[in-house]
Amino acid sequence: MKTNPPRILIGAFRGGSGKTLVTLGMLAHWRGSGSRLAVFKKGPDYIDAAWISAAADSPCYNLDSYLMGEDGVARCFSGHIRDADMILVEGNRGLFDGVDAEGSHSSAALAKSLGLSVFLVVDCTKSTRTVAALLKGCQVLDPDCRIRGVILNQVANVRHEAVIRASIDKYCGLPVLGAIPRVSGLDFSERHLGLLPPAEHASPGETIGALRDLVRRHVDLEALRELAVADAAALPAGLCAEGEIRPEVLAQPPVRGLRMGVFQDASFHFYYPENLDALRARGVEIVSIRAAEDSRLPDLDALYIGGGFPESCAQALADNTAFRESVKEQVEKGLPVYAECGGAIYLGKGLMLGDRFHPFAGVFPVVYRLNLKPQGHGYTLLEVTAENPIFPCGTFLKGHEFHYAGVHHWEEDAVRFACKVKRGYGFDGRHEGLCYKNVYATFSHLHARGESLWAEGFLNRAVRPNGVVFHPSLRREPDGCSRPHRSFA
Repeated sequence: MKTNPPRILIGAFRGGSGKTLVTLGMLAHWRGSGSRLAVFKKGPDYIDAAWISAAADSPCYNLDSYLMGEDGVARCFSGHIRDADMILVEGNRGLFDGVDAEGSHSSAALAKSLGLSVFLVVDCTKSTRTVAALLKGCQVLDPDCRIRGVILNQVANVRHEAVIRASIDKYCGLPVLGAIPRVSGLDFSERHLGLLPPAEHASPGETIGALRDLVRRHVDLEALRELAVADAAALPAGLCAEGEIRPEVLAQPPVRGLRMGVFQDASFHFYYPENLDALRARGVEIVSIRAAEDSRLPDLDALYIGGGFPESCAQALADNTAFRESVKEQVEKGLPVYAECGGAIYLGKGLMLGDRFHPFAGVFPVVYRLNLKPQGHGYTLLEVTAENPIFPCGTFLKGHEFHYAGVHHWEEDAVRFACKVKRGYGFDGRHEGLCYKNVYATFSHLHARGESLWAEGFLNRAVRPNGVVFHPSLRREPDGCSRPHRSFA
């Protein structure tokens, strides 16, 4: 790692201001200039992270202190910046938006903990001098958050831009590094969970190239870089220095010869990189699977079905009858399966899209429906209250959910849940962790850095499908205290 490379956070007053547009354009420019990039997304977002990874041609890692804890964030950040010339984090929501009035787990809190220089993207639609008032409020609210510059977005014309620039200069003293006009024709469409994922986009490379050209024309990227270089200081205390960075590995020995299938296609692509890294670190072979195209499940020791958009390929998934039947057949034989959100939906009887029913794997007697409004959206806290294939009873799990699909109909007496919902919605506002044989299905996404028991428990079940014995370890409880968890078989 270069000595104190620039560390940038792209923030905004609110979501939808253009952070991702600017971030992608900047990254594509710097990648093209030969810079070595370390890129991150603040928060639990999968879709923005996938676009960032594509623009930077480098893995994008999530930073979320609620899911990962402060130590997990520090380790993740430190572990992926060693060779970087430029470090960029895209914030989420508004700069100071967190889970409470103090802004806990906000982008501003992250910027302070990691020593990031903040550059704000401001949507100027129908605003002029008020932009300066909002910026001044951010400066006053937390002077320790290092706001170093502003990029205007959705600028109507030259006069509009001039009034805003003069207001910011007079009241805030911040440099305006660019002004992006209102543009049309960009293939950067949104859907119910946000941007259309690059995995489903017809030409993600062309779109990223168009964003690069747009940002390069209207933003002084060299001035922004120079400000970030001048602002870069030593890494804050608590972050690993170069030479002290060690890959975080699980305490258990490697698992040799274990093959784990992972659904990886246009329908299922929501995976935190470190969840897969945690499995690979234990010696697991990852076998990529395409649920709409493969004829049947290959020979596996376990199966991981992530989230995504099964609704976008519902007909193709339903039409692949032989594959659906092979999944259910292997489940009945005891195949350990972990499924999140879209994966949980796929394991149900099927999905209602309007008045049309699309049959899926049929492992659980649940029919889902895609709704017009979110059924669950935000951080979750679950208490494990019943025996299940992965987690010991008494464990508390922190996660995140964002799903429009919900239960349309189920055979309530035939389903079994492992968790009570303490925060969030889950399946019905009360229950989470749908279980059958060696299958655990959930709407709550977990991050391996915050919930190491996930990888430990999943692999133990894969190695011992007829019974799990957890090795002694510590589990985190909501108040931050830990105590050994019990074993079960």
